[in-house]
Amino acid sequence: MREGGKMSGNYFQISEERLGEGAKIPILKLGDSGEVFYEIALEMADEIEKNNQAGKKTVFICPVGPVGQYPIFVRLVNRRGISLRDCWFINMDEYLNDDDSYIDIEDPLSFRGFMNREVYSKINPDLVMPPVQRIFPDPADCGRIHRLIEELGGVDICFGGIGINGHLAFNEAEDNLPAEEFAKLPTRVLDISQETRTANAIGDRNGAIDAMPRRAVTIGICEILAARKVRLGVFRDWHRAVIRQAAYGQVSGHFPATLLQGHADALIIANQNAARQPF
Repeated sequence: MREGGKMSGNYFQISEERLGEGAKIPILKLGDSGEVFYEIALEMADEIEKNNQAGKKTVFICPVGPVGQYPIFVRLVNRRGISLRDCWFINMDEYLNDDDSYIDIEDPLSFRGFMNREVYSKINPDLVMPPVQRIFPDPADCGRIHRLIEELGGVDICFGGIGINGHLAFNEAEDNLPAEEFAKLPTRVLDISQETRTANAIGDRNGAIDAMPRRAVTIGICEILAARKVRLGVFRDWHRAVIRQAAYGQVSGHFPATLLQGHADALIIANQNAARQPF
């Protein structure tokens, strides 16, 4: 078994019971997927309420995958009357056409369309943040994300998942790039890896890999690593191997999630299924 050109350890053999012992990224083991999504939604709501009470703005990096937290978050916001007026959501990424323009917002794959339909439009209009605070990386101005984060004073929490090749957002694996250089990668336009296109096609296109976009704009790994907290939700069968490699594997561009091993406040939130031993 090889990792980044070197023989890997035996972390794939870590049992469900022992998962988390000696992990270089802490792992919170929960029950079903609903518990994972509730944990994420609750942390989102609590952080915003805490900052509102202190008169501070809230800045999140947000994914479209996982998405199960959003219906819960919307209910919490509406039920508690949590104002998002001083909240900025910076989404991680978006699919692009071959000419590096955004895919149509009405396309079922569009992350911009998803956030509009399933999040912003379902929050009480008196509570939701204005459109200018609903941010996506711009393929025509990739530097805007870094400038905005600096202007806002940094990111409170980056929420997300982990791809099958260890990607965070669409920061795809790069075997030939040292970890130190990979960690500096900024927001940019790139090719989506075959592994990611395949995994996403299973859920989004019923296996039609050739119907998946080949390009994307993604927030940089440097912006993710600079967030004060990082919270990653995992729940799929193949996450069993992914979380073990992220938390115990060699830090490298071969598996980008390993770069979080040096983060001051990162947490993987796993359901019971993802915690099971891979093989």
